[in-house]
Amino acid sequence: SRDERGQLAPDLYALDLVRELPVLSKIAEIEPRIVKNVDSSDLQPDDWQLFAREVHAALSDPRCDGVVIIHGTDTMAYTASALAFLLGPLPKPVVLTGAQHPLGAIRTDARTNLVDAFSVATLPVPEVTIAFAGKALRGVRAMKIDAWALDAFDSPTLPPLVELGLGTTIAPHVRAAQPLGPLDDRLETSVLVLRVHPAFDPDTLRRALDAGVRGLILEGYGTGNVPRLGRSLVPAIREATDRGVPVLVVSQCPRGFVELERYGGGAAARDAGAIGGGPMTTEAALAKMMVALGRYSELEEVRAFLERDVVGER
Repeated sequence: SRDERGQLAPDLYALDLVRELPVLSKIAEIEPRIVKNVDSSDLQPDDWQLFAREVHAALSDPRCDGVVIIHGTDTMAYTASALAFLLGPLPKPVVLTGAQHPLGAIRTDARTNLVDAFSVATLPVPEVTIAFAGKALRGVRAMKIDAWALDAFDSPTLPPLVELGLGTTIAPHVRAAQPLGPLDDRLETSVLVLRVHPAFDPDTLRRALDAGVRGLILEGYGTGNVPRLGRSLVPAIREATDRGVPVLVVSQCPRGFVELERYGGGAAARDAGAIGGGPMTTEAALAKMMVALGRYSELEEVRAFLERDVVGER
């Protein structure tokens, strides 16, 4: 909806979903609750922890077959990634959805997205997903790609888990259901994301280390390449590793896949201690780094977690 200044703001319709969209009652019996009602650009890591606790409690209830989270689009991919890593492998679906136009607008995508989200929550898709524009995407592989189109989200390195058209198609790469584990919601938020560019000053990394950053994520070129001649980042990566600070490299390319050994700069970064992120999005890399640092104190433990495929992010 729009506030008194004409700016878009969160709706307070959560408790009246069925009244606003009666068809939802034909899909499932819904127990709505308002956990947080702010613009998604204002969400913080402690909100992810709150959501994780609420979702974990719901999934622990035998009456619950799935969870739908209505969320603003700006940080939906961050929340989806954080929930996926905090909750771990799942027995039931957890589906995030939202809209580019408010539910009360005449031309809105909210109705279709809500119907799709509740439909996906009844399917054998036990993952954290984003349901948007007729698709359900794996949360840890999704990103917002368009601020203006209705088809706002994509999963560039992985086909959709569910396609909702005249029929419903579930992809073969959906992860198998697993028992819900105990919730460990620890996070370390002192993580810095930096985009590599031709004028990047390696001292930026050193200043971050001096400031006490616990984890670094570098958005490298292509397959994870970084400068190794002029303005070489390799010594700074080695210094970070020596200080026990993990450096995770992801690709700037939406369809990128990091293979550090492919080019000289990436190989030098690997030899200095950098960790290749494979196909991970920046959103997934950030969430995974925060979870890893929250749970483990030793660099090798953190490295092992970052290199392991936890919920399909790699």
